[in-house]
Amino acid sequence: MTAPRIYVEHPLAPGMELALGATGARHVQVLRLQPGHALTLFDGHGGQWAGAVTAMSRREVRVRTLHHEAVERELATHVTLAVGMPANERMDALIEKATELGVATIQPLVCERSVLRVAGERAQRKAAHWHAVAVAACEQCGRNRVPTVEEPMALPEWLPQVRADGAQRWLLSPSDAQPWPTACPVTRSVVVLSGPEGGFTVQEQESARGAGFVALTLGERVLRADTAPLAALAWLALETR
Repeated sequence: MTAPRIYVEHPLAPGMELALGATGARHVQVLRLQPGHALTLFDGHGGQWAGAVTAMSRREVRVRTLHHEAVERELATHVTLAVGMPANERMDALIEKATELGVATIQPLVCERSVLRVAGERAQRKAAHWHAVAVAACEQCGRNRVPTVEEPMALPEWLPQVRADGAQRWLLSPSDAQPWPTACPVTRSVVVLSGPEGGFTVQEQESARGAGFVALTLGERVLRADTAPLAALAWLALETR
């Protein structure tokens, strides 16, 4: 049986004994693990730790780290998904699947046609919730580095902040776009910009092009706001694994 994987929020070290957070403790309790049972722990800083349960009670689950295992399951390319946030549970599902596919950073965006609009404290709560979704996906899929989920930003505020670090910049567009670059060599960093329900406005697309984004099409079919970025990421995952 594979040892359950638990994320720990602070850095781990050999021989450390600690109490799991509420989410990790609940996971262990649901699995009905007992002292001595094996765990795999990871802190998001690279690799994972063999560990074991040392004590359990209704209020607390304690574990000990044993030895570090230099296991990495990241893509060779750093992929940032900048997405016009789809509404309701679709954003949760997008973050979960993007994490499984290897995304490094997710930037939620508020666009002119966005249905979901958040700012201030609500944006902070959303980012914290989405971070938890990414953590759970890492525990399930075997990743040891949790992708960064940024706080939502308005597209006009985000575009000037895109770093000029040599990253390829791809704008997903169903029209007036080049074919998907199936023969294009992928650099070590790619930023994929994808729109909300209803797509980007003409002005938003022009602004993205002005920021160095190249418009690309994924084909003849119009994909949903939560499907298009995952299709692009799946291709990148296969090309750069």
